[in-house]
Amino acid sequence: MRGIIIVSFLLLQSLVVSSSPSPSPPDFNFFYWVTYWPGAICDSQKGCCPPPKGNTASDFMIHGLWPQFNNGTWPAFCDQTNLFDISKVSDLVNKMEKKWTEWGVWTCPSNETKLWEHEWDKHGTCVQSVFDQHSYFLTNLRFRQKLSLLKILKRKGIKPDGGLYGLDEIKNAIKCAIGFAPGIECNEDVKGTKQLFQIYICLDKYAKKFVECPYVPDRSCASSKIKFPKFPKKDSLGESLSVISSV
Repeated sequence: MRGIIIVSFLLLQSLVVSSSPSPSPPDFNFFYWVTYWPGAICDSQKGCCPPPKGNTASDFMIHGLWPQFNNGTWPAFCDQTNLFDISKVSDLVNKMEKKWTEWGVWTCPSNETKLWEHEWDKHGTCVQSVFDQHSYFLTNLRFRQKLSLLKILKRKGIKPDGGLYGLDEIKNAIKCAIGFAPGIECNEDVKGTKQLFQIYICLDKYAKKFVECPYVPDRSCASSKIKFPKFPKKDSLGESLSVISSV
């Protein structure tokens, strides 16, 4: 009798396990992983505020990881019960201060914490079927480590020297490195010249691999050649602005 009870219990346990719901698949289609060039922020308004902490070496900075729908829309601010908590990423802060710095995007002085908070609250709360807070920020850092866009461009002779470069030339340089063309977003310098501002890399809906972009924001460039502005000096100054606070 005891053996029958044990077998029955194990059978019941296996049924419970097998009937447990599997994680819900993401209800969006792909990710944009977005980086920005600090020089394009500073060059658009005669100066900006460098980050008070971390490394200000010349390089692209992380903007964020954004879920997207194939129809050109995106989810935002999906869960107000799980807002940004810096204690959940305390082990990542030192790296984030070097790779995810904020060059006076919202206010001067610049505030990295404000940027991180905005990215999680707007975008991260919509991808909790894939990431918790820690893994969301860690994934951004891992892609930043994996993909050095400045080195990729420099290998093709494309440098942040204030010169003009072909839009297709920039896209092809990145495509040669990752297999897929990126999206390029431009803004304008104080003279109205279109310049390289942000680069959009498309990832699958689990942020595991590069994929072809269903659509890209290239229309903002509206020119076959765009400027690659110089990296801002550490003593650059500026007033408060809202260049990318809406994205």
